[in-house]
Amino acid sequence: MQKFFTIIGGMGTMATESYLHQLNLRTPAHADQEYLNYILVNHATVPDRTTYILDHSQVSPLPSLLEDIRQQSQLHPAFFTLPCNTAHYFYDDLQAAAGDIPILHMPRETVQEIQRKFPQAQRIGITGTRGTIADKIYEHELERVGLTPVLPTPAIEDATMELIYDDIKERDVVNAQLFHRIVREMVEQQHADVVILGCTELSLAQEREPETTFPIVDGQSVLVDRTLERALKLRQAD
Repeated sequence: MQKFFTIIGGMGTMATESYLHQLNLRTPAHADQEYLNYILVNHATVPDRTTYILDHSQVSPLPSLLEDIRQQSQLHPAFFTLPCNTAHYFYDDLQAAAGDIPILHMPRETVQEIQRKFPQAQRIGITGTRGTIADKIYEHELERVGLTPVLPTPAIEDATMELIYDDIKERDVVNAQLFHRIVREMVEQQHADVVILGCTELSLAQEREPETTFPIVDGQSVLVDRTLERALKLRQAD
């Protein structure tokens, strides 16, 4: 297979399925041959990223992710995507292992999208797993371009973890009321101008039970768009 990319997924599987579904839906295809060439690595047994980030005595996901990158690099994909926000904690190590094969940086692309779509926004709310909040990936990307990160309260963080782990990961159920309350409270209580959905399970919630009242930027949706743009350019290249 020529002109393809590799998706390092499975964190979690249903969230990866949502990413793929949106990618295929947005591909301007009218025949089988017009869809994108890609390899999906659905590595479901990668240890939990948040568990390790919060407690380094737990099993690290990094060796599993490095194995995926090294195996797939031998096939020479044009680029990698990593549809898991929390896994970007390991981005530098993974990019070093990939060598000159680029890995799209979902948080960085998301912050750039905020600047394009909401140029007047200054206070940017961050929602995600406790690992994503603790590893400060989105904080650092926002501060790098002069924007102010707005973190969830402990109560909002607890509600977000309940939605991600108890509802979506455990039961594949989206509690629409809880999801919408999380976004609303980030705007009304924390005074965020825009809210980042910084977990692919939250992106899954947005796909199934869309939040339309408050301004959000969905990290996974941004990654879908950037993946599609790069893949279509790859296809057109001589």
